Amino acid sequence: MLFIKCDELKPGMRLAKPIYNKKGVLLYDRATVLKDQQSIENIRSFGLIGVFILEPAEPVPPMTQEDIEFERFQTVMYNEIMDELAYILKTHKQDRFPNICAQIIKNYGNLRKKINFQQGLRSNEDYIYKHSLNVAILAAMIAHSMNLSLADQNEAVMAAVIHDIGKLSLDPTLQAKPRCTNEELLMIDAHEMAGYPVIDEAFTFLPNIKRACNQARKILLDYWQNEDVQIQKTLLTARILVVAGIFDKETAVRSEDSPVSEVLVIRRMMQRSDVFDQRVVKGLIDSINILAPGSSVELNTGEKALVIRTNEEDFLRPTVLSFRDNSIIDLSNRSAYGELEIMDIMKTMDNRYVMDTAKVKALGISVEEPEYV
Repeated sequence: MLFIKCDELKPGMRLAKPIYNKKGVLLYDRATVLKDQQSIENIRSFGLIGVFILEPAEPVPPMTQEDIEFERFQTVMYNEIMDELAYILKTHKQDRFPNICAQIIKNYGNLRKKINFQQGLRSNEDYIYKHSLNVAILAAMIAHSMNLSLADQNEAVMAAVIHDIGKLSLDPTLQAKPRCTNEELLMIDAHEMAGYPVIDEAFTFLPNIKRACNQARKILLDYWQNEDVQIQKTLLTARILVVAGIFDKETAVRSEDSPVSEVLVIRRMMQRSDVFDQRVVKGLIDSINILAPGSSVELNTGEKALVIRTNEEDFLRPTVLSFRDNSIIDLSNRSAYGELEIMDIMKTMDNRYVMDTAKVKALGISVEEPEYV
């Protein structure tokens, strides 16, 4: 799968992912062949910076109906959030904001299983809107996993959608920049705080929204500036914002940068309990598929392996099949493999994996059938 900018599209290329309009109507399905220049011009007119294209002999990647619906939902809600934030900035009042948050909770705040959290490609211009949406989806799932009340869940989702509104006045390249100098951090911080009077007016009867945004901002600023971080007296909503925000920011797919793997991001969070509330981190782990069967991983010995069975007690210690000698390694057996651990995950940009379960079973190995294959 390749990312191709719209200016570089050519007739004969096949789409790897579906394309929807802002209302969620399917315009081009996966595997659609761009037959002529008119098809390419139509795609360019949608305002996309580029699309994912299948290589000549590459099969269409597997997607469940849930995966397809997740991408469609992201497209629709991204456009709704963009319009709503523009309205709030102009009027300091809400219009469709409660409905947007209700839709997010309805679709992803009541799930009984983990989901494949797909990261769509972002440009500098759409980064804030897509980040706000993803943080809101993650906040809804984390709050549900933690058994929080509907009121607390709604508060977390609202704060997630609105928290970066002040950054919309920043230069787009700075809005989406993954690593910033201290001077840039202070500039971003000033813009973020400049948005708080707007939040104050739009959420007059919900003061915890602004409070959570401000507390999360302070935690992350101290974290990035290597200052002492204090989270003990902060709102739980703020701590959810911190975990969901960092996870989305680090794993986001940008055309000019490679995303950090989910494994590395969560491992870092688990090592910094002073910054990331470990109950919230667990809520995140319990909400999304990370090391699912079929994931290719690298061990700390340098060996490559395939995950064949998850470990719900410790997702970092699943059962794997070594590529070197086809041996089965149960990382949950610390007496036998105590020093062996997963260092990172090897994946394609769409976060999905294909495992030939027939071949694995032929080796006499019991495997979990991943739902998304």
